[in-house]
Amino acid sequence: MNEPKAVPVVMTFAGNDPTGGAGIQADIEAIISMGCHAAPVVTALTVQDTTSVQGFAPIDAELIIQQARAVLEDMPVAAAKIGMVGSIEAVQAIHTILMDYPDIPVVLDPVISAGGGGELANEEVVDGLRSLLLPLTTVLTPNSLEARRLAPESDNLDACAMALLDHGAEFVLITGSHENTPEVHNTLYGNRRKLETFTWPRLEGSYHGSGCTLASAIAGLLAQGTEPLSAAHEAQEFTWQALNHGYRIGMGQRLPNRLFWASPDEEHD
Repeated sequence: MNEPKAVPVVMTFAGNDPTGGAGIQADIEAIISMGCHAAPVVTALTVQDTTSVQGFAPIDAELIIQQARAVLEDMPVAAAKIGMVGSIEAVQAIHTILMDYPDIPVVLDPVISAGGGGELANEEVVDGLRSLLLPLTTVLTPNSLEARRLAPESDNLDACAMALLDHGAEFVLITGSHENTPEVHNTLYGNRRKLETFTWPRLEGSYHGSGCTLASAIAGLLAQGTEPLSAAHEAQEFTWQALNHGYRIGMGQRLPNRLFWASPDEEHD
């Protein structure tokens, strides 16, 4: 009997969102959709609904390290995704872990505020993301607001991207859903230049967990061996479809349907 092909493992560092729209659950669903196994390391517990964040409690940094090391010493992790970190101590803990595994590609979604509103990172955490995690990042996926927070000295988004590349990120994909444009323009940067701009139809309404979905999908594709440029494009296509198939089951933002491909009504190639 032939052994089944090994499923790539993606470790995700993120907060738990009780709505299931963002955070750890969003990551798991997107990673599974890329054909990978998700290894979730919880960094924070949040109190939130589809409208806003009411509060959160960071997980102790030592417990974050213990969670991650238990998995890393047991499974061959092929990629890592970082979302909400919760505290500067968590940033330092994740930095310590990743320094021991320099060959693992890292996707960083710099979660600074929740989609529906509410701050999830103070300036100390933002500084930590910039100084400790950007140098270890393969693909950084800020939205335009996060890019400006991470590179406040820059006067436009192109300059923000160059500054973030200077801080050590290998690729920067800035998403443009927060910009006042008829269509959504997402731009990928690398090698000190703009590589490609992707244009997507703008969907009505707003979504809870779109950034988590995109970053986790990229991580899953990198774990599968996909090159970053192709991974960025394929992950955007998946994310747009998840949003297009999304649903509103709370009183606030819509939730992406990351398992749209499993619907019996969905056409498959």
